[in-house]
Amino acid sequence: MSALAGPAKALRTSRAAAAVERARLSLVQPRRTPAPRAPFVVLVLAILGAGVVGLLMFNTHMQQTSFYATRLQQQADDLVARQQKLDMELEGLRDPQRLAVAARDLGMVAPGVPAFIRLGDGSRVGSPTVASPEDAVQIKPKPPALPLPLKPKPIYVIVPAPPAAVTTPPPAANTTTTPPAQGAAR
Repeated sequence: MSALAGPAKALRTSRAAAAVERARLSLVQPRRTPAPRAPFVVLVLAILGAGVVGLLMFNTHMQQTSFYATRLQQQADDLVARQQKLDMELEGLRDPQRLAVAARDLGMVAPGVPAFIRLGDGSRVGSPTVASPEDAVQIKPKPPALPLPLKPKPIYVIVPAPPAAVTTPPPAANTTTTPPAQGAAR
């Protein structure tokens, strides 16, 4: 049996070796194909271009908004100035002095001394007097209003140049000098 077992064993090992040889993986060399760069460059340039265009549009929008806000602020300032002017005119129209002058011009006079009637007994208290122009309240006119834009003309003061320094010879040894007067320029 051992003679028969020898060739069968050899056959099995040769078949096993052949199967192992066929099943063994071998390393395949990778193919080196360069990736196309054009699509990547186009994508990067498109993103960069879109960013620049977006920033320009944003900046333009912000400037337009700023101009619009400035225009609205100027309009609001003009309206505030107009309201203040109208308020000043209204206060001038409500002025009691102006109303008294207008009433006098219409021929109205201040009432004289009034008399009162008691409703309980029907008696009169006080002696009524008739109103006359002589009894009217003396009205002092207001001083004329100054114009609104007070812009006085500038005052120019021309300062003369100091006189040129005069050179004098030094005093002699026998002469005496007097001190300068009080309040002299120094």
